[in-house]
Amino acid sequence: MDAVTRRKFLIASGVLGGGAVGLGAAIGLADLLHRAKAQDPEEPGDNPDKLVVVTLYGGNDGLATVVPHGDDAYQSARPELAYASGQVLDLNGTLGLNPALVGLKKLWDDGQLAIVLGVGYPQPDRSHFHSMDVWQTASPAHPIKSGWVGRWLDAVKGPLETAVSFEPVLPPLLVGAERSGVSVGVSGLQLPAGITSDMLARLGQVVPGEPMIGARAAAGIRDLLDIDRLVREAERAERPSTGTRQEIPATGTGGESALAAQLNLVASCVEAGVRTRVYSVSLGGFDLHAQERAGQEMLLRELDQALTPFVQRLSATQAGRRVTVVVYSEFGRRVRANSAFGTDHGTAGPMFVLGPHVAGGLHGVQPSLTDLDDGDLKMTTDFRDVFGSIIESVLHPDPERFLEGHKLRPIPLIKKA
Repeated sequence: MDAVTRRKFLIASGVLGGGAVGLGAAIGLADLLHRAKAQDPEEPGDNPDKLVVVTLYGGNDGLATVVPHGDDAYQSARPELAYASGQVLDLNGTLGLNPALVGLKKLWDDGQLAIVLGVGYPQPDRSHFHSMDVWQTASPAHPIKSGWVGRWLDAVKGPLETAVSFEPVLPPLLVGAERSGVSVGVSGLQLPAGITSDMLARLGQVVPGEPMIGARAAAGIRDLLDIDRLVREAERAERPSTGTRQEIPATGTGGESALAAQLNLVASCVEAGVRTRVYSVSLGGFDLHAQERAGQEMLLRELDQALTPFVQRLSATQAGRRVTVVVYSEFGRRVRANSAFGTDHGTAGPMFVLGPHVAGGLHGVQPSLTDLDDGDLKMTTDFRDVFGSIIESVLHPDPERFLEGHKLRPIPLIKKA
């Protein structure tokens, strides 16, 4: 069967869609697991340091996440949204975590959560698309086509599975000029009525003598089936230390959250010794222009109930203790609430860095709530200093090579061994 016929069949049946896989451009979880414990592309050894990047899409309200409850200007700017001091999970008498972040507060108490304050980029414009592009490419001054992880992939010449996204579409973060990461859908292969795995398997068979494009199309179909096998295997995976798989708890809203499901797959790969160095996962919905307080708490609770047991699970294995998690959003929100009991697009906000060897505590300076830039917080920490410090500590090359000319001001986010 030729490539065009195969592709027409996939599109007509609804199997190929949503950006889940490009023919010949995806990898399955089963393949990842089969490649486990191979030598790392840059360092020898079974357990090199690894990075998990968590993207919060929509612009997370930093002032409702790390709450400046002791600042009178915060209370007056948000009379309907502000938390009283007794409602937050206090950190230092002035700042506190949102009451939904009870698990992260425990990680804070255990020294496994670092909070970087006032993070942003120069000359922000409050656009979702432009801001996310800036954060993922690490290039505020001009648009470029590669992400900062993608440029690292180019430099280390890592194999296909060196960077993996458990998101439906590969984020620009993992795209390089010569090499890119791969995307593995968290829900596996969803076949429409009347289409079976056996049908796809037959389409994935290469016919002797068919041209190269046909063989590549067949390989793409086999990748679809590999993705499905990968997810199913992760669902059945056992923890090496106990012989039973630890589930990340449901959020109380009808089942396991999408972020928790993604992190379950990451944990399974880490425990299996998969050679992936960078994982990308995400949670959306943070663009809360109206009735923010209830929606924000729901999302932050989902974040908390996914991240907390994930970090606890990592702490139980040698490989897991070498994983660092970084959480960011494309921008924060305006200081003053709007008339719909929400907040509009803003600028700077906090970042979280988590893990067993993180230097916990507050890093950087909380922006002033009275010295504003057209109603927005003034950035006190350049995001490239956060990412660059993590690159230096976790991925180990010269970080400035991947920051588009930025002169790194290191932040001690990772404890020295």
